[in-house]
Amino acid sequence: MTLTQFLHTYHLTLNPQQQRAVQALDGPVLLLAVPGSGKTTVLVSRIGYMVLGCGIPPESILTMTYTVSAARDMRQRFASMFGAEVAQRLEFRTINGVCSRIISCYEHITGRKAYTLMEQTSQQSALIGTLYHRLTGEYATESTIKAIQTAITYVKNQMITSEQELEQVEVEGMTNFPALYHAYTQALQQQQKMDYDDQLVYARKILMRCPPVLRQFQARYRYFCVDEAQDTSKIQHAIISLLTKNSGNLFMVGAEAQNIYGFRAAYPQALLHFQESYPRAQVLYMETNYRSTQEIVSAAQGFIEKNPNRHPKHMVSTGRTGPRIRKAMVQNRASQY
Repeated sequence: MTLTQFLHTYHLTLNPQQQRAVQALDGPVLLLAVPGSGKTTVLVSRIGYMVLGCGIPPESILTMTYTVSAARDMRQRFASMFGAEVAQRLEFRTINGVCSRIISCYEHITGRKAYTLMEQTSQQSALIGTLYHRLTGEYATESTIKAIQTAITYVKNQMITSEQELEQVEVEGMTNFPALYHAYTQALQQQQKMDYDDQLVYARKILMRCPPVLRQFQARYRYFCVDEAQDTSKIQHAIISLLTKNSGNLFMVGAEAQNIYGFRAAYPQALLHFQESYPRAQVLYMETNYRSTQEIVSAAQGFIEKNPNRHPKHMVSTGRTGPRIRKAMVQNRASQY
């Protein structure tokens, strides 16, 4: 089925940039989408075209996104557009969810039992609080514990291993984070437990050190789609690279200008260096913002252009106009809220 026939059959209307993205099936592809450009529609339409237009088995496609709710919404979106039967044969998962399956596969192949996952955040908070008191003689506030949790996530997702890098991690309310971090990782090992970030750490080690597990995942999945790539961390990109190395079919959607999770180790630099990591890669753009008025788009584009570390995309509006942008002056943070 041609793309034109596919679009007609399923009553889809896509602009030329969107159509080009839907047809980019083989090899590594980075799709840089501006806000309001219909990236979810394109991602779902592309999967529909792969399965219903090109005859690619749904079971060979793995789609990864940032949150459980996003994965669920994407499946529902696909079902509403192309039917629930095909949607049930597709996999929409978070990267943590994929890592959990990698660990389970390792258990099955080797007969070894993995550490128990701490599923409740309260368990981690209690452990951090105990270690903090042991190290400082004081009781950690709730905000300090949250800051430490964020720092732990940052360290593991950035794959920080050297003591020098660890000492550079700043934690509000904590003067000796490296000591607490080492105590925390040691406590988890002694208790044979892992946190959610450890899922990533252990899954990467398994893929690197246990070839049968890597081969099983590479044999099962031939096409990989990654949504919200600007929020993907360094270790997540490393895992994706290992999974896709055999087939080379990686479709990554994101926008480095929309990264807001740097404090949680989001690694948008991977998008800037995508063609270095994947030499045969295509970089495609979706630059039409259908959501915002011309006034908002023009102001946003002018601001974005001040960032030199980005791909040269140019956001445009559909021409719909609205009220002029006005400045709102506030005296303090409370007024801003």
